[in-house]
Amino acid sequence: MRKRFAGALAAAVLVGTLVISLTTPGRAADGTITGTVTSPGGPEAGVWVIAETTDLPTKFIKTVVTTDGGRYLIPDLPEASYKVWVRGYGLLDSAGVTAQPGDTVALDVTVASTPAEAAQIYPANYWYSLIEPPMAGEFPGTGDDGNGIAATLQHQEQWVDVQKQGCMLCHQLGNRIIREIDNLEQFDSTLAAWDHRVQMGQRGSQMTNVMSRFGRQRGLQMFADWSDRIASGAVPPAPPRPQGAERNVVISMWEWGTEIDYIHDEIATDKRNPRVNANGPVYGVNISNDGLAMLDPVTHMATNLSIPLRVDPDTVPGMIAQSMPAPSRLFGDELIWKDPANPHNPMMDQKGRVWMTSAIRNRANPDYCKAGSDNSYAQYFPLESGFRSVVYFEPETQKFVMIDTCYGTHHLQFAEDDNDTLYFSGGGQVIGWLDTKLYDATGDERAAQGWCPTVLDTNGDGVITKPWNEPARGRETATNDPSLDTRVVVGSYGVIGDPTDDKAVWISSNRFPGRLARLHVGDNPPETCLTEMFEVPSVLDDTVPKEKTGFGSRGLDIDRDGVIWTALSGSSHFASFDRTACDVHNGPTTLEGRHCVDGWTLYPTPGPLVKGTDVRADYHYYNWVDQWNTLGLGEDVPIATGSNSDSLLALDPDTGDWTVLRVPYPRGFFTRGLDGRIDDPQGGWKGRGVWATYGEAATWHIEGGQGVKPGIVKFQVRPDPLAN
Repeated sequence: MRKRFAGALAAAVLVGTLVISLTTPGRAADGTITGTVTSPGGPEAGVWVIAETTDLPTKFIKTVVTTDGGRYLIPDLPEASYKVWVRGYGLLDSAGVTAQPGDTVALDVTVASTPAEAAQIYPANYWYSLIEPPMAGEFPGTGDDGNGIAATLQHQEQWVDVQKQGCMLCHQLGNRIIREIDNLEQFDSTLAAWDHRVQMGQRGSQMTNVMSRFGRQRGLQMFADWSDRIASGAVPPAPPRPQGAERNVVISMWEWGTEIDYIHDEIATDKRNPRVNANGPVYGVNISNDGLAMLDPVTHMATNLSIPLRVDPDTVPGMIAQSMPAPSRLFGDELIWKDPANPHNPMMDQKGRVWMTSAIRNRANPDYCKAGSDNSYAQYFPLESGFRSVVYFEPETQKFVMIDTCYGTHHLQFAEDDNDTLYFSGGGQVIGWLDTKLYDATGDERAAQGWCPTVLDTNGDGVITKPWNEPARGRETATNDPSLDTRVVVGSYGVIGDPTDDKAVWISSNRFPGRLARLHVGDNPPETCLTEMFEVPSVLDDTVPKEKTGFGSRGLDIDRDGVIWTALSGSSHFASFDRTACDVHNGPTTLEGRHCVDGWTLYPTPGPLVKGTDVRADYHYYNWVDQWNTLGLGEDVPIATGSNSDSLLALDPDTGDWTVLRVPYPRGFFTRGLDGRIDDPQGGWKGRGVWATYGEAATWHIEGGQGVKPGIVKFQVRPDPLAN
C-alpha cells in the first residue's frame, strides 16, 4: 500500500489547570497571529488556539494546535478583527482576546479544578461511553413478558447496533443537550422525560420507533439511568490531547445555511480529478428545506438556491415526518422543515457540475419503467416506483436540470470509464446507473439509464439466468432451488465504482451485520449483470473468533488498488476488504456471503468503550479514501468520520496508527461525508485540503444552541505546528 503518514498518534493525556491573561500584542505583517499559551505550570502543549470573527460576509473560525513549548501560529487570516482564545483538555476555556493579523498574543490559561469541570468540553463519545446497555448474558431478548429486550435482538451486538444506527443516525449522543435534561421538573421521572423527548418534533415518529426496537421500556431505562448517573456526578475518562501530526492540523470553518437547516453533506471537486473546481465554491445539500448551499472560500460569501421539482411541491410528501407525536420543546407545533425534494448526496463531474440525488415527482414510475414496457431493463426487471431521481446544477448557467430515473437514488458516484457513468445506491432491489455522456449528447433520460437486480450465481455456472430463486417477502419464505441462481436484496447504501475494473461497482448494506456486494455489469446488461456478496465477519458466524468480528457496514470507498474500505459504524471499526484474497466468488457456498473471511481486516477506531461492552462509543456515518493525497498524510489514506467524536479519523493501515483531526469548537461536528481538493498543486500544504460539513440534523444541538448555523470545514496538514 502507498500510505505514508507524516506522524503517528500517541495516546498521552496531559493534565493541568489554566488561568486567563494576555500580553501586549506586537505587530508582524504576514497575515498571522502568533504567540504562546501558558498556565501556572508552564507552557501548554497540544491545546487549541481559536480565532473567530464576524467581520466577514459569514462567520469564520480558524483553529491551530500548540507545540511542546506552547507556541502557536494561526496562518492565512483574512483582514478582520478576531476573538482569540484557548480550549484544551484539562483546562478551562480562556477569555477571548481581541487581535488582528500581524499581532503577537500571549494567552494565559487556567487548569480545571475538578474532573467534572474539565469534562464539560470532552467530545460526545466520551460522555456516551458511560451508558450501560444490557449485559451480553441477558441475550437473547424475550420480549415485554420476559427480560424486556425485544425478541428480535439475539445478541448484545444487535442492541448496540440499534444504539448506533438507530439513535446516532441523525445526531450525536453524549453532547450536552442529549445527556442532560433541562426540563426534568416537568416530569415524574427521568424515564418519563426520555419517553417524551423521543416523541418530540418532526423526527418524533422516527425516534420513538427506534426506541421500540430495543423493547421500549428497557431502552428508556438505559437512557434514563445514563442521564441520572451523569446528573449524580459520573464523569467520563479524559481524552488525549493532540500529538504528532495532529498538532500540524489547521482547521478553517465558515457558517452557511440558516439556523434550522439540516445540510447533509458537501462536495468540492471531482473525486476522479481533485483539481476540478480549484478555488471554487463548495456545495452542500440542504436535505430539510430543499436547498443547495454554496460557500465561496475566497470571498467568504455563503448563499443558497432552491432545488426544484417537476410537479407541485404540495403533491410530494418528502421524507421528514410532517406529524409529531409531541410538539418540539423549542419550536412547538411549527413545521420548520419542508422537504418534498429531500436532496441527499452531491457529487461533482469533470465539468464542475453538481449532481445530487433528489426527488422530482411522486413515487409512481412512468410506464417505460414497468412491466409491459418495451424497455429492455423493464422487461428484465420491472420497477413500479422509486423515491428520488437525479438533479444537477450547472454553475455557468446557474440552472438545475432534472432527470427522471426508474430506480430510487440515495448515494451516487462517477465511474472511471469513457461514458462518465454515474452509479446510484438506494434502489433497494437494484443498482442503477446513468450514462451521462449519452444524456449530454441526446437529452434522452430513458435511453441513458439502466439498472440490474442483485442476483448471485449460486448454481456456479458463471452466468445469471432466469428463473432465479426469489428472496422472502412478507410471510413468504425464500425459494431455494440449488439448480437456480438467487436474487438477494442486499440493501444498498454506499456505492463506489472500481478503478481497477470500469464495469464493476460496489455497494454496502447497513443491515446487521453488514454486507458488501459487487455488481459486474458485463458487456450487454442487464443479461450480463452478475453480483457477488460478502458479509462482515460477525457473531452470526461461529467459525470466526470474537476478536475478528464487527458489525454495521455503512460508508463505502475504494483505493487505487481496488481494496474496499467501509466504516463499521456499529462496532466502531474501519474495515478493509480485498477481493483478491477470495478463492471462491460464486456457487452455493456464497449465498450467505461468508465465504471470504480472509478478505477482511478490521481496525478498531480510537476512543473509549461503551460500558460493559468491547465496542467503542464513536459512530462513523460514512468514510472516504484520500486517493490523491489531498490532505497531506499520503496517497490512498482511508478516513472515517468520527461523527460522535467531533472528528475525522485517518488510518495508516501499515501500522494501525490513527491521526485524529478534531474540531474542538463548536462541539457538535457531526459530519456525514467529506472530499479533498487540490487548489494549487505547486502550493504545498496551502494548496490542498479536505472538506467536510456539519451534518447535524438538529442544528440547535451544536454548542451554542438555538441560533447556531451549520458549518463547512476545511482541514489542512502543514509540515509542523508553526509552518506558515
